[in-house]
Amino acid sequence: MKRIGVLTSGGDAPGMNAAIRAVVRMAIFRGLEVIGIQRGYSGLVNGEFREMNLSSVADIIHRGGTVLRTARSESFRTPEGRKKAADNLRENCIEGLVIIGGDGSFRGARCLNDEHGVRFIGVPGTIDNDIPCTDYCIGFDTAVNNVLDAINKIRDTATSHERTYVIEVMGRNSGFIALEAGLAGGAESILIPEIEVKLDEVVEKLLRGHSRGKLHSVIIVAEGAASGLDICREIQEKTGFDTKVTILGHIQRGGSPTAFDRTVASRLGAMAVDLLIEGKERRVVGVVSGNLKDFDIDYALSQEKTINRSIYDLAGILAI
Repeated sequence: MKRIGVLTSGGDAPGMNAAIRAVVRMAIFRGLEVIGIQRGYSGLVNGEFREMNLSSVADIIHRGGTVLRTARSESFRTPEGRKKAADNLRENCIEGLVIIGGDGSFRGARCLNDEHGVRFIGVPGTIDNDIPCTDYCIGFDTAVNNVLDAINKIRDTATSHERTYVIEVMGRNSGFIALEAGLAGGAESILIPEIEVKLDEVVEKLLRGHSRGKLHSVIIVAEGAASGLDICREIQEKTGFDTKVTILGHIQRGGSPTAFDRTVASRLGAMAVDLLIEGKERRVVGVVSGNLKDFDIDYALSQEKTINRSIYDLAGILAI
């Protein structure tokens, strides 16, 4: 193997740049050439390739987002688009890909391999943390800390005005961000898609707290569980409490990655290169109990990542 490519796909996640840096520098250290593919699968179809060197990834480890950019590609969803992508790889003598992204990115990579034999290693990068076979995805820790910072600030106002605040967080169809940030931020209730939303229990807890003199509360709602606006309206109607809603949105995905995200991204990016050199393909790398592991793509995509129910229960107990 002489030349590999690297791309980022799907939603951007803090730490992707650290992973890109690790891929490029480990590949060069191992004697390989590296081609950066801009704008994900869209760039793969359109031939947006550029050679990467040591300087290409200088001073990016601390930056959020992705220097390679990311974009949706309707063309790649078609057999014709994927054939063009594979042809571009062959014409540029790229023998393997490191694909940094989420489950949609990995499914696209699997199609490339199934249809055209394109070798790849997947590196999990998504703030949603919903990729099976890894405890942590790149970007998750930073997103949680971004949410926690917002909770801390909002709680100051909630206390000052004696209000209830509903904070809607991202996570698509998973509640990992809501659960982790809610526990760390001392939220009175956490609503996630994995567990049935029982608003009457939330209201009962608010009323119980109010009866003992508690005059402010914070409710965390994962976007996949319910609308923050709807929850806010219902709480206000059922309790009469002054209730406000904050939808954090894409602010959760930005900013400088935490030390944890940088180190995880660096380790996973470097491992992906080593696996390609070893002749492996159709693998997804991950962190399991602190150790790096790799899994077959079919196995990884067939699994379901579940929340730790004991953490959810603990958050409820500590918020009595």
